[in-house]
Amino acid sequence: MPVHESDICVIGGGITAAMLVERLTELKPDLRITVVEAGRSIFDRENRGQYHRRALEYGEHPWHDDFIEDQRARGMISMTMAVGGQALHWGGACNRFSEEDLRLKSLYGLAEDWPLAWGELERYYVAAERRLNVAGDASPYPEDRRSAPYPQPAMPLSYNLQVLKTWAEQSGLKFSPLPMSRNVTAPFGGRGQCGLYDTCGDVCPTGARYSPDYTYQQLIAARKVTLHDRMLIRRLVVDEGRSTIAMAQGYHQDRPNEVTEYRAKQFVLASGQCWSPHLLLLSTSARFPNGVANRSGLVGRFMNGHKFISAQAAIDEGTFPGQNMTHSLISREYFRCATGKAFVRHDTRVWESSAGKEPRLRGGDGRLLLGDEVLTDWRARATKGSSVRLRTYYDSHPAIDSRLALDPVSKNRYGDPMPKIDRQLDAAAQAREAATLAHCTAVFERMARASNGRLTGQPSVSTYWDHPAGGCRMGTDPATSVCDSFGRTHDHENLFVIGAPTLPTGGCTNGTLTFVALSLRSAERIAG
Repeated sequence: MPVHESDICVIGGGITAAMLVERLTELKPDLRITVVEAGRSIFDRENRGQYHRRALEYGEHPWHDDFIEDQRARGMISMTMAVGGQALHWGGACNRFSEEDLRLKSLYGLAEDWPLAWGELERYYVAAERRLNVAGDASPYPEDRRSAPYPQPAMPLSYNLQVLKTWAEQSGLKFSPLPMSRNVTAPFGGRGQCGLYDTCGDVCPTGARYSPDYTYQQLIAARKVTLHDRMLIRRLVVDEGRSTIAMAQGYHQDRPNEVTEYRAKQFVLASGQCWSPHLLLLSTSARFPNGVANRSGLVGRFMNGHKFISAQAAIDEGTFPGQNMTHSLISREYFRCATGKAFVRHDTRVWESSAGKEPRLRGGDGRLLLGDEVLTDWRARATKGSSVRLRTYYDSHPAIDSRLALDPVSKNRYGDPMPKIDRQLDAAAQAREAATLAHCTAVFERMARASNGRLTGQPSVSTYWDHPAGGCRMGTDPATSVCDSFGRTHDHENLFVIGAPTLPTGGCTNGTLTFVALSLRSAERIAG
């Protein structure tokens, strides 16, 4: 039976693990660190231009085998399992939460406060932005004051976004380019400079958008970390007669009958909001029949993220869709909600859109179009006005029964029950759903009317929660939380959970930067 020993064993190989390990190697260069990832390493950047071409020409998935067929979770929006995780093909959005996210209970009597101060988190936002080389502009809202500027100026706005910014701000809202983790001004971190070619929806051939696989390759080349990929950790084992974790037991995809033991002084779960609580729940024993780190019974509870409302608008201004459709504008106007008023918090996002501008084979009256009629119809629609995509991520507070549980019906090749996630709003959030939709619809209508525009349909509420988090929420009371603000579990002093699972609530904007900032803060406590 293979046995591997290290100072720190990190389980999971996504963006939070990459940032954590990189920081640990700076704080204590002599640490022996092993990273264990269930998926494979996709270290083939030289082929990514070809992958992108084939995705465009043939509709192929550009990330071959970035998942494990029998590791599926019901209620999860991505199957990605590979070194780099979902950040292999994220958009690069790096917006901050706001101070209100940390004080929901104190300010509004809702949900739960986070067990750390905004000033503390803000310092690690700065550190995260520097590591990810975020490009952004200072917010026009004074409440968003920063202790340091972004490492780079914001991505330049395309002609389309310049037009849309002028249009959107006629409503009285203030918009900025969405902060992005892309090398806009020069190469950085061994990755190329962004060419603004709008390939980020599939794959970034130059590495200009941050991707964790670059970090792992650099750490491995410098012999600062040992990476074991295609190794699924199925169980954490607690020391006999003690509360510390003694080992993690893993199984390699090519050796499914051979157990591999990982022994370390400290263990870090960095497997995301699904697989981190899942592993804790799987790790049952006579002493811990409900799994490890679960004395509170809250592992897998308070699963969060945020819901969103989407709409399309038609406006008079002319744009030319396809210039940089992954980039967008953001307003933080409604990040704050005055106390004593009906609670609603959300970001407001604007993208260019080709909706209604694509070629079609039937006219508006249903008549079949033939020959030059297709081009004539297309030209008439494409050169008249513009379509705009609108969206709000809104603050969605989870109930205690917003839950990840073990599914006895769905099992992997080893017979382990897979996760089943059922997200639910708490009673207060559920009660304000109609009011939230009405508010966001009014915001969209206000924006559209600013240019004699109109909404082209009723705004719709998402059927899933984006930027999912939770399942191991942080807190100061072991009875009502799984870990402290650094991710150290209350029940096991050498076991940490980092990133998305620790969030008590999911905010109202993209979460990745927050996951990274919290992980960098955890690194300093783990290093000691």
